[in-house]
Amino acid sequence: MLRSMYSGISGLKNSQTKLDVIGNNIANVNTYGFKKSRVTFKDMLSQTVAGASAATDLRGGTNPKQIGLGSTLATIDTIHDGSSLQTTTRSLDVGIDGDGYFVVRQGNAQYYTRAGNFYLDENGTLVNGDGLAVQAYRYDANGNLTNVYGDVAVNINAVMPATVTSNVVFSENLSADAITDSVYTQQIRVIDNGGNPHSIDVHFKRTATGWEYFINKDPEANPAPTSDGTLTFGADGNLTNPTAPVTFNLDIDGQAATTVDNLALTLNFAGLTMNSGPTTAIVNPNGNTEGKLDSFNIGASGDISGVYSNGEIVTLGRLALAKFSNTSGLTKAGNNLFQESINSGAANIGAAGDGRGSLVSGALEMSNVDLSEEFTEMIVAQRSFQANTRIITTSDEILQELVNLKR
Repeated sequence: MLRSMYSGISGLKNSQTKLDVIGNNIANVNTYGFKKSRVTFKDMLSQTVAGASAATDLRGGTNPKQIGLGSTLATIDTIHDGSSLQTTTRSLDVGIDGDGYFVVRQGNAQYYTRAGNFYLDENGTLVNGDGLAVQAYRYDANGNLTNVYGDVAVNINAVMPATVTSNVVFSENLSADAITDSVYTQQIRVIDNGGNPHSIDVHFKRTATGWEYFINKDPEANPAPTSDGTLTFGADGNLTNPTAPVTFNLDIDGQAATTVDNLALTLNFAGLTMNSGPTTAIVNPNGNTEGKLDSFNIGASGDISGVYSNGEIVTLGRLALAKFSNTSGLTKAGNNLFQESINSGAANIGAAGDGRGSLVSGALEMSNVDLSEEFTEMIVAQRSFQANTRIITTSDEILQELVNLKR
């Protein structure tokens, strides 16, 4: 009788553990980035009444006779399946569509989370709701992504100084099918030495052998202007002349030369071609006016981009995402955070989108708790608890009958 009672007690404990886990899941049904848990059980050691015997010429073999001693806890698994994304339209909310965890840091302690509701603190540092700094890869002065990640700071009072136009890059196609003397025009904006913008026209005129270019003078309005240069192409459509960038002095206003409105430009034509099809030539000058930081946002690849009032965009960093060999081995640290454990494997940290999930700005990942599943499991745990109480009460009644045999 005592064996059945102790088996019933083990079942009660397991049912209560299952209800504890279900209760935690349901409590976090509205927690962004929450990952539900489940419980699995296993049977305990069995008492062997008789062992198995082998078959002989005179009789067959017999199976072992064992009485189980109840059940015990096998695992409590964290289910890291992704969940649907809820649109919030808030620029600092970011959801992960796929694998990966945001990396956040407090001092030397590093944590991982799927909850992407981020904020700026008083210093402009990107943090989560508990003030842990979000980690992002940095760009060098040339705009190349480095392999160094750290805190990201956004200076909302940042001012971008004006940059004088010094380089003009030409690219795409000048049609080989264009009629001789036809003109294709691109309007560009250049910045003078005083930081002031000016709109000028770049004209391309088809010749019998190639194209000519005219900068800030219209060959259609005045057919007598001399071109500023000739572009020739080979049979394969690639540029053959000029073979190197061209130095050009631009007089913006056509008046007497001054240090403000006259620019020394480098014209780079290497990207131009002359093939059949439409003319799609693009003229792209550098330079910008002074601008103040208007806003910033986080793109699908994790780039944190500052948008300035002059239209320029500066990438401040790229969010880092971590992957693990065994995500179920991560340790829950509370506050929507996970930590590495000895069985999770070391964090494999890289840039978002680099073999990891893409990011969705203005959205948050919802909890992956399924209420219908949890309520069903709750009913199963409840009935299991009730059935095990019946084992205990029935065994107790039988023991009572045994005691009453003396009367």
